[in-house]
Amino acid sequence: MINTRLFEHYKINTGKDLKIKNRCPRPFDTLLVDKEGSCFACECTAWLPQSIGNLHLRDLTEILQSPVLTELQASIDDGSYRYCNAKQCAYLNTREFADTTTVFHLRLAIDDSCNLRCPSCRKDLVFHKSGTKFNARIRLADRINHWLDNTSERPIQVHIGSDGDPFASHVYRHFMEGVPDKDNIRYSMLTNGLLFKDFSDKVPQVLNKLDKLSISIDGATQDTYEKLRLGGSWKKISEALLYISEIKKKYNFEWSMHMVVQKDNWWEMSTMLELAHKLGVDKVYYNKIQDWNTGIDMSLQDLDNIKGVKEECEKVRADPIARVWLL
Repeated sequence: MINTRLFEHYKINTGKDLKIKNRCPRPFDTLLVDKEGSCFACECTAWLPQSIGNLHLRDLTEILQSPVLTELQASIDDGSYRYCNAKQCAYLNTREFADTTTVFHLRLAIDDSCNLRCPSCRKDLVFHKSGTKFNARIRLADRINHWLDNTSERPIQVHIGSDGDPFASHVYRHFMEGVPDKDNIRYSMLTNGLLFKDFSDKVPQVLNKLDKLSISIDGATQDTYEKLRLGGSWKKISEALLYISEIKKKYNFEWSMHMVVQKDNWWEMSTMLELAHKLGVDKVYYNKIQDWNTGIDMSLQDLDNIKGVKEECEKVRADPIARVWLL
């Protein structure tokens, strides 16, 4: 059943008709599992916030046959996109939809434990390694691995780390240690990078099948990085980036860097691009800061009205590896 109050909360007009001819593939080939076990037919819960089932109550095969999923898919097929958040979805803002593929994308956001407390993401340090929440999330990891082990041979890409850090999180480490060794399963990962050098070789079954590695880094200099990535060390992240640059040649994964652009770092967009080229990064994504209720005064984050931002965006946008999702 569609939760109308949920869409009202996100200020999504479910009566709209965007009349889009192109079909976004995500509600057809993507499932995101959050830390409570709720499943979503998109890569971001804020873009399409309707849950289609809960993994604590039903298995993934049953969830993927949900009538709610069928209704969400119909809103894409008819071009209305009535359940989508047109204000936040990067695809709707650019009208550049991801390619339709035969690959099934399973995105995991099952633990928000992280070794950083970035103001753009959270108010306090979040870390779980015992207790009720931890045990429930371990059960989610086990149920996902069971499904992966028993599902068909359809190509699957598992994305690890949409909320916390894969290597700081004991839940994600447990998941990665237990993944089935199957040729049809590949991996992508989003991490802050600080622990990659220390732990990636401890999960060779993931590293050997890693297609995409994304590093979230909001500063290209020590002062900016350590101001925005609280708990982070410029020395340690610099060492990790050099290490990744070296092993990329061996494992041949696509490497991207992600920058949450805000009032305290926008002028380093060009510097970030220079760093990326030096390291051999394939893509750099510039994403606008969002309000995640962390206490940030969003009235100060109006990038449209900050002098120089537009020019900086245009400067980096001209580079073929840059992906600017801002103005």
